[in-house]
Amino acid sequence: MVELYNFFKLKELQVLDLSGNKVFVSKANINSTLPKFSYLYLSSCNLTEFLDFLKAQNKLQMLDLSNNNIEGNIPKWFWNVGEDSLQYLNLSYNLLSKFEQPPVVLPWKNIYLLDLRSNMLQGSFPIPPLSTNYFFASKNKLTGSIPPMICKVNALKVPDVSNNQLTGQIPQCLLNSSNSLVVLAMRNNLFQGNLPETFKNGCSLVTLDLNHNQIHGKIPRSLVKCRMLEVLNLGNNKLNDTFPFWLESLSELKILVLRTNGFYGPIWDPHINFGLSKLHVIDLSHNNFSGKLPSNYFQNWSAIQGVTDKSQIGYMGAGSNYYKDSMTIVNKGVELELVKILTIFTAIDLYNNQFYGEIPDGVGNLKALIVLNLSSNNFTSHIPSSLGNLIELESLDLSRNSLFGGIPQQLTSLTFLEYLNFSQNQLFGPIPQGGQFLTFQSSSFEGNFGLCGFQLSKKCGNNEIPTSEMRHESSLGEGFGWKVVVIGYVCGLVIGLLTGHVVTLRRMDWLVRYFGVNLRR
Repeated sequence: MVELYNFFKLKELQVLDLSGNKVFVSKANINSTLPKFSYLYLSSCNLTEFLDFLKAQNKLQMLDLSNNNIEGNIPKWFWNVGEDSLQYLNLSYNLLSKFEQPPVVLPWKNIYLLDLRSNMLQGSFPIPPLSTNYFFASKNKLTGSIPPMICKVNALKVPDVSNNQLTGQIPQCLLNSSNSLVVLAMRNNLFQGNLPETFKNGCSLVTLDLNHNQIHGKIPRSLVKCRMLEVLNLGNNKLNDTFPFWLESLSELKILVLRTNGFYGPIWDPHINFGLSKLHVIDLSHNNFSGKLPSNYFQNWSAIQGVTDKSQIGYMGAGSNYYKDSMTIVNKGVELELVKILTIFTAIDLYNNQFYGEIPDGVGNLKALIVLNLSSNNFTSHIPSSLGNLIELESLDLSRNSLFGGIPQQLTSLTFLEYLNFSQNQLFGPIPQGGQFLTFQSSSFEGNFGLCGFQLSKKCGNNEIPTSEMRHESSLGEGFGWKVVVIGYVCGLVIGLLTGHVVTLRRMDWLVRYFGVNLRR
């Protein structure tokens, strides 16, 4: 335990960092002889209240009180702490409940970062100081709408107000001022209305995250003016639109999430060569998309085609140390929140739509793909053997389709595969043995009554047709089925007529011989 008062004897001390220690503060008299700190870091010090000595700190430039147990109100005297000097204030990860007599606009004339996230702050939305660049108020209990006054904060680059109970419409002026805005993160709130068509030329947005609100209408076409956009997350809203092919002009786009909306129609157009070369994640699950996917659909998805360079691992997030992108995705059968998104993470999720036809063979070129979910659609034909090329794949879900034939032996080479679901299809033959297939349970294969293997109650006999032969026979049947039917029908008809003629002749002779009646004329 560290006694903070001992440092007050150092009258010229300007920088003090006691983060990660248990700090004890005696009730000593606070007077003007205290050192005037410029940088004070008391993060993770087990503090339970605002320290009185802060009242005399009018020279502070950086103050970090994060990750403590400070509870209750932010006292009104705190507004005077470093009012003219404070540039960085971090109160995140405490138990703060409300502001005591807050001004219309929070003070601190020169602050560039204000971090209030992960508290229990209630009440209306606080307007940050007009000089603020980074404003974090996520994971609180803020209610009501965002006042138009927010647009007076002209230097605002990153407002993150996610995970609150904010209502009303997203202020249009925020999007009008998007020349300075780099991130707009408002997920998990109660925002309503349409997205306004107000994005301007020169828009500098890198992340637009409005996931899990009640926004309806269409995606505004003016969004194409945001040429630097990397993350577009509009999932879990009430949008109703066709697939936004025009997004292909956003060459920097890495994450596209449109899940759980009312989107409909095809995602492929023969006249549009859709393909985003830098796309890492696309989640179109829980919509009404339909149609076939041609074999070359993924040919332009360069970022997922190359072998992953794991020496360059980082996190996605607007090129800032203060903000990192996050998202929710189904991975390995479980819905997970990725608090940070690795730059090497890749995923394609088309779950629960109305796609039909063959699974594009070209998906096998996406060698950096980690998650592939095509379940609950109407895909038919075989499982492409080219999936064996997905050497980084960890999660593969093709369940609840109409796939038939055998399971390709090539899939046993997927050494990173941790989750596999082929259930509720029309697959048959032996389950390939070896590799990760030895670790999967019966639930991965149930609902395929033609499959056999040690994972299932149905064991394979010695006379079981090998998987490779089944694929060959099925492909022959698929290509020449109508010819076989016609030939069989004609042959059967000829044989039947000849047999019937012979039998008829013999019966005539028998009748004449025994009854003396000649029925032939």
